[in-house]
Amino acid sequence: MDIKRVAIDAVTETIVMTVVHMDYKGQVAKRINEKMPLAQVKGFRKGAVPKDLVEKQYGREIKKEEVKKVVDLALERYIQSERLNLLGTPLPKVNEELDWSAEELTFEFEIGLVPNFELDLDAKNDIVKYVVTADDKLIDGQVARIQKQFGNAIPQEEVEANSDIKGIFTNEAEGIGNTTTITLDIFKDKATADKFIGKKVGDVVTVNTSGLFEDDHQLMDYLKVGHDNVHGLAIDVDFTIEAITVSEPAELNQELFDKLFGEGNVASLEELKGKIKEDAETQFAQQADQKLLGDVTEFLIENTKFELPSEFLKKWLQTVGEKKLSPEEAEVEYARSEKGLRFQLIEGKALVQNDIKITFEDLKTFTAKNIRQQMAQFGQTNPSDEEVQGIVARVLSNQDEVKRLSDQVVAEKLLELFKEKANPTTKEVTYDEFIAASYGE
Repeated sequence: MDIKRVAIDAVTETIVMTVVHMDYKGQVAKRINEKMPLAQVKGFRKGAVPKDLVEKQYGREIKKEEVKKVVDLALERYIQSERLNLLGTPLPKVNEELDWSAEELTFEFEIGLVPNFELDLDAKNDIVKYVVTADDKLIDGQVARIQKQFGNAIPQEEVEANSDIKGIFTNEAEGIGNTTTITLDIFKDKATADKFIGKKVGDVVTVNTSGLFEDDHQLMDYLKVGHDNVHGLAIDVDFTIEAITVSEPAELNQELFDKLFGEGNVASLEELKGKIKEDAETQFAQQADQKLLGDVTEFLIENTKFELPSEFLKKWLQTVGEKKLSPEEAEVEYARSEKGLRFQLIEGKALVQNDIKITFEDLKTFTAKNIRQQMAQFGQTNPSDEEVQGIVARVLSNQDEVKRLSDQVVAEKLLELFKEKANPTTKEVTYDEFIAASYGE
């Protein structure tokens, strides 16, 4: 058998395989001999059909089957021996005029290659690593929310300036229907708040979303409007009042502290504020890390240039999956997935270039850490190692969980690499400033 590669472009090639009679004749002859005792041809007893008639009736299909086996095996071995790094799988070129009676047969397979490219993690950039602090405004607000959450809700007949108002924002045409609880201080204009004063359960107040809040992003919280739609949104929404209460704040005493943080862990308002600050900044650090990872990802995708076998991949997308795609559908799917594919290649290059490997021990350690964090959220602050490892074993027996957690371990290792190599500028901000940087206009 003769095998060669013909370049189409830098990342697309054709593998040309020429199969000769010697590659398949022995197996075809063996199959013909095995078929003879079972062959049935009109005019002959079973098992007494002449060999030339058996070959005439069954030889073509047997030859096709055996040649396919030879080609598939040779293709697999060739890809391995040549160490070809492929995107997708080889696509056979259909030859409608192939003469199966010929002793020499030629087959062609189009392949897409992983491109060679340089990855410069030290490249000059304007990426910012945010350090998010919990300021007094945020901490005092959280204390007030705790007092409100654990206080007594006293029903009211009608809305007053300090009322908590439960209801539902609706706009049928825009698909808005979100139940929430509001206070009148959330509105940007006093005139809007005044519309609610004196209203009772069952009353409907209509407001316009334009300038409803200080920050249009609050529409995401109260109306569940998508981020891409909040800017400049100017529609009327109805708020139907379902309940009116006023909150009697809980007393900041030891009983409340113990309920929040366990017995004896917090003993004063100052310690409460310190705990709120610590917990908030831990959570903010995770959010800041995710933003950093996202920003570095976008920077690398935009600034790491390489060619993809795009036309090959569009054809390949038409052949995979349960539902075969039309050329137009494959074009759309490729456009949707191209950025993700580029980052997969960049991610792989970063791991290899920096000799980063994910071991099963890494996976076990990461899973155990996650389990301890989850258990702590439900009050189990000091589980035994035996208990945690038992849960780890059960989780890692699920292949889907292994894949999901492995991706998270890779992301964590890449984040640490990016912090070291990308050399981002560190900037300390409040949470409000971080949100503005993350979802700014």
